[in-house]
Amino acid sequence: MKKIQQHVERLFQDLPETDEVVQVKEEIIMNLEEKAQDLMEQGKNEEDAINKTIVDFGDIDEIKAELQGTTTPATTKPRKKTHPKLNLLFSIWGSALIIALMVFMNLEYSPQTIWFVYPTFAILWWPLSMYFHWLKQGGRKA
Repeated sequence: MKKIQQHVERLFQDLPETDEVVQVKEEIIMNLEEKAQDLMEQGKNEEDAINKTIVDFGDIDEIKAELQGTTTPATTKPRKKTHPKLNLLFSIWGSALIIALMVFMNLEYSPQTIWFVYPTFAILWWPLSMYFHWLKQGGRKA
């Protein structure tokens, strides 16, 4: 199981040797050795079990970032820029156009029955939800 220890040491070589890093390394080594032992009990030979354990473990970028107290660009997702006011305005205009289309269709094809009111209620949820999103994002700031 020396190969597992060497692999973990290589992964952590660029981190300072603090108590926390040592503890994490020991825990990882212990877990990897247990997994290799389980694979050997299932019939794999020692070298295959160790290699499979190392491959399954993968990289430790997230663990390193946590130990360093920072996040690396690979582990952080880029933040989307949201424009809540623009979304609100778009939803108002879009729903107004859809409702106008419904009114036109109602009056043109079936003027004897007024049905456009029903989809209007469903369509109005869109600007209403955008309004509350805009408020949540800090709308109406003085």
